[in-house]
Amino acid sequence: MTKALPFSKVDIERIIEKYPTPFHIYDEKAIRENARRLLAAFNWAPRFKEFFAVKAAPNPYLMKILKEEGFGADCSSLAELVLAEKVGLAGEDIIFSSNNTPAHEFIKARELGAIINLDDISHIEYLEKHAGLPELISFRYNPGPLRGGNAIIGLPQEAKYGFTRKQLFEGYGMARDKGVKRFGLHTMVVSNELDPYSYVATAEMLFDLVVEIYQTTGVRMEFVNFGGGIGIPYHPEEKRVDVNLLSREIKKAYEEKIVEQGLAPLRITMELGRMITGPFGFLVSTVLHKKEIYKNYVGLDACMANLMRPALYGAYHHITVLGKEDRPLDHVYDVTGSLCENNDKFAIDRNLPEITPGDVLVIHDTGAHGHAMGFNYNGRLRSAELLLRPDGEVKLIRRAETLDDYFATVDFK
Repeated sequence: MTKALPFSKVDIERIIEKYPTPFHIYDEKAIRENARRLLAAFNWAPRFKEFFAVKAAPNPYLMKILKEEGFGADCSSLAELVLAEKVGLAGEDIIFSSNNTPAHEFIKARELGAIINLDDISHIEYLEKHAGLPELISFRYNPGPLRGGNAIIGLPQEAKYGFTRKQLFEGYGMARDKGVKRFGLHTMVVSNELDPYSYVATAEMLFDLVVEIYQTTGVRMEFVNFGGGIGIPYHPEEKRVDVNLLSREIKKAYEEKIVEQGLAPLRITMELGRMITGPFGFLVSTVLHKKEIYKNYVGLDACMANLMRPALYGAYHHITVLGKEDRPLDHVYDVTGSLCENNDKFAIDRNLPEITPGDVLVIHDTGAHGHAMGFNYNGRLRSAELLLRPDGEVKLIRRAETLDDYFATVDFK
């Protein structure tokens, strides 16, 4: 099976004349359409807000596009807070959900007026001491053995994130007694999940907690944040999550659990990243070498420094050989990079058409956790990022690193 591309071999050859491979390229039109599809699906929800998970694709051009579509930003570090600030986001259009957080990052979040989502009960007093408690605060809930996780995020009881159930009730009481007036509740228990009912279960869990916390402590939630975790169809035979079905099921739970308990309106928020931009980014790379020893290898000018998910998780990313889309997949290759690591592979035992040096390969679904997870091992330089505009124009939105960039932090004197 094949996966669609928003460009042709001729288009890419024209782009390569100006911007050498490897590079990541993003489809603006598809990102905007996807953002609008999500917002339309949840237009019933009171003051619905999607806070784009900056960690997925921390590029200001992409963030500006999503800001224009009405998205906020979910930030996890000082740099991500500053990035949100630089694209014009502020106040409660930013949610700061970090862990093991240093004081200066809390101070910056307070300066911006961001919603602070605390990861641990001890952080209530830490935040109070170093930055002061805001009027609005949120806590991240870790359900432990009450919920399963998945391969990427792990089991909740083994995760470093969040309050236990007991700590959650204690924490809201503590914050209330310290003068906090507005409250939110957050969780994230899956990652890259294609079963919409897993996400529905998260919504139901939080709705039940909203009711119980109110009945037990008198604290009334202003919003819930279901986190991220909606997956994308990396394999060609997979289907994307039906956000309309997801919305209908969450609305049903909202009416049964929140409206009937007299706790509406309760704001619904999310912090999706991968699902927003992931399918609409592509890593374009040129074949440098073929190697035939105990296995057959195809060596690219990209490496795991450009996309580490296959090496980190054994993740599947579909590969298209431009100009050979209709040829039989009658050769088996490991598709590799050039790092001094044997797991520097984009694919293992992958059926592809016959490949020769000079062929251009497109690795799909790199619009999230692709360039964002880049690094400089072996002194490999991070690639450029390009934006395919709706009119067909290609814009450079991050230049490729240079050796001068790599050595800029070193004083050789």
